[in-house]
Amino acid sequence: MEEPRDRYRIGVDIGGTFTDLVLADVDRRVHAVKVPSVPSDPAEGVFDALRKAADTLGVALESLLRDCALFVHGATIATNTVLEGKGARVGLLTTEGFRDSLEIRRGYRANPFDHRTPYPPVLVPRSLRRPVAGRFDREGNETRELSIDDVRAAAKVFDGADVESAAICLFNSFLNPAHEKRAEAILRESWDGDRVYASVDIAPTIGEYERTSTTVMNAYVAPRTVGYLRRLDERLRGLGLPRGILLVQNNGGAVPMARVADKPATLLLSGPAAGVGALRLYGQAAGTDDLISMEVGGTSCDVILMSAGTVDVSESLEIGGYDLSLPSVDIFTVGAGGGTVAGVDSGGMLYAGPEGAGANPGPACYGLGGAEPTVTDAQLVLGRLRPGVYADDSMNLDEAAARKALAERVAAPLGVSVEEAATGIVRLVEQNLLQAVQEISSERGHDPRRFTLVATGGAGPMHGASVGRSLGCPEVYVPRLSGVFCALGMLHTDVRHDFMRVFLEPLETVGAQAVEQEFMALSDRGRRALRDDGFADDRVCVLREIDLRYVGQQYDVRVRLDGSETFSAARARELFELRHQRLYGHIQPEGLVRISALRVVAEGLLPEIGIPGAAAGGGASPPPSGRRRVWIDEARGWREITVYAGSDLAPGHRVAGPAMVEEATTTVFVGADDALEVDGTGNFLIHLPAA
Repeated sequence: MEEPRDRYRIGVDIGGTFTDLVLADVDRRVHAVKVPSVPSDPAEGVFDALRKAADTLGVALESLLRDCALFVHGATIATNTVLEGKGARVGLLTTEGFRDSLEIRRGYRANPFDHRTPYPPVLVPRSLRRPVAGRFDREGNETRELSIDDVRAAAKVFDGADVESAAICLFNSFLNPAHEKRAEAILRESWDGDRVYASVDIAPTIGEYERTSTTVMNAYVAPRTVGYLRRLDERLRGLGLPRGILLVQNNGGAVPMARVADKPATLLLSGPAAGVGALRLYGQAAGTDDLISMEVGGTSCDVILMSAGTVDVSESLEIGGYDLSLPSVDIFTVGAGGGTVAGVDSGGMLYAGPEGAGANPGPACYGLGGAEPTVTDAQLVLGRLRPGVYADDSMNLDEAAARKALAERVAAPLGVSVEEAATGIVRLVEQNLLQAVQEISSERGHDPRRFTLVATGGAGPMHGASVGRSLGCPEVYVPRLSGVFCALGMLHTDVRHDFMRVFLEPLETVGAQAVEQEFMALSDRGRRALRDDGFADDRVCVLREIDLRYVGQQYDVRVRLDGSETFSAARARELFELRHQRLYGHIQPEGLVRISALRVVAEGLLPEIGIPGAAAGGGASPPPSGRRRVWIDEARGWREITVYAGSDLAPGHRVAGPAMVEEATTTVFVGADDALEVDGTGNFLIHLPAA
């Protein structure tokens, strides 16, 4: 039998509407595939994409997988489990007196004026929140022994209630894990189930509610998520994949399949977090490390900001109304995508989102039974999308169906024309996109005018120039592979492990040696983990971070220290105040600073693919593929404009707006005063007029 060769690298991202696949071969050629997702069985969408990729290359599926050196997957299964409310029946062990902390939450609301909207359902009913005696004080000293009888009694309750997954979160366990580890051992002996998760392994952080919520969420998503991924991995291995798959985590790094069973909650942002890898890749091509990506897919828009080559990772994550404490890429998401449903509410006001039409039935123009008008239908009516086959012949866009949906659901209730209804939908969605970018830039102390906006996703390049112009960005970068942005990012994602230790000490008086000892212990854990993953020492990078706050301040500010140099309190304070000034607009020169936690990021570096150069074009005027009537903006209305096929554009070509560029997985709209040029890597750079 032919020996397997490390010929291909594959990234697969399952979205709400499409499943995207990017394949890179040994010659740095990149192939993109886009197929409809299969919500009832996400794995089928993965294999549909793989079969299409194999057909494109002219090889058998088994041969493609046998020659695959790296298979990286972004799984939405954990997120969907939460949003659909289809998780496991969870039992919880909690310290006596804290049975209701999960339901009480923090006692405040994101919108203090909204007193009526209920919180999401508590994931563990009170009957399955079992209190156990035992206590540690604030120094981590035992003041009361753990009650073994209480743990065993809880196990009997779990058995009688058909509990599928158990969580353990005991008070002050982040200071001393002894009781939790003992309770875990007893529960495994006494309970018939085999999924037990302790908070000291999932989220050993300060904050009783967040720590409990995170551990419970991990137990809630575990059976469905781990089961799906194991079945997918086994099926791929059975067809010839020589190595297990890697999964993208919330922190923007990947993790081997073998580690997912312990912490499946780290996959809740699995797909969008891969955008970090793609941003780094395109930052090299665009010649800047100050980028904002606006990935507009079928259902939502995910925005990530990269400043000076760094994307912030926070410990706070909210999914479906549940607060979690997990290292997560700072992503701001809004329900604004190509499949966003529009309509008129009971007050006679136009709305767009957050509901999406999904993959099936999808927008009305897909012809799959959808009757609700969407942003895609509006773009089709406005001429910005071409009727007929789209996305490599995977669908046919029906303009008549789009017009019918808009006429019945929007135009008639508002008393306007179909075209006016379509322009209103697009304007409203672009306002939502603008606010999403402002949320992660200007509201975090960044001036968007110094950033290049990267418009990605299948729908992002349709809106990129308009949003960038409103922000004051000088240019918008549009990757040719915008429609598969996150799948491409997966091929540029390193393996990553995060380790932390609560460390409550004054910065001014802490001993450097004590901090160094803790950092070294965390670093050793990171290196061991990567060694177990198969990384040699020269492919390992260890970074140090520290959480700081002024005395009396409620929230921590995380700063990354300079490499792995010896700890310096003065340098730590300097970095803290630089970041505090940007975030809050002030510092306290005489204020006392406290350390809250020490962190280590351990990365296993995978080989880079890079962006291959493209052949230069023959001149400055590329040949157009046709012309069509398109609505430009409020000032210019409808115009007959030039349309270009993306395959005809090469480095050196320039296009003056207004114009449309049609690619296999996306369409680019160039505004009236904009100018598009093709850079040396074959991607598109839109120059915007000065504000």
